[in-house]
Amino acid sequence: METARSNITEIYPGAASGYSLTGPGHGRQSDRDLGMATAEYAICTLAAVGFAGLLVVILKSDEVRGFLLAIIHSALSLQ
Repeated sequence: METARSNITEIYPGAASGYSLTGPGHGRQSDRDLGMATAEYAICTLAAVGFAGLLVVILKSDEVRGFLLAIIHSALSLQ
């Protein structure tokens, strides 16, 4: 597989040292963190859903709705 490696031009020389172009993982040094991205995405998704729910509760209140409508009305009026 050294012939395939001869076609690679490194922008930063030595940056690929320690990485295998073949074999399990294809460029990963270890497979112990393989599921980390999925867990991080799940946590961020839950945080985003919670934040969206909080915004829905806040925006449903009459005070905030009146405040936002007043801002929109003043922005669209030709005074």
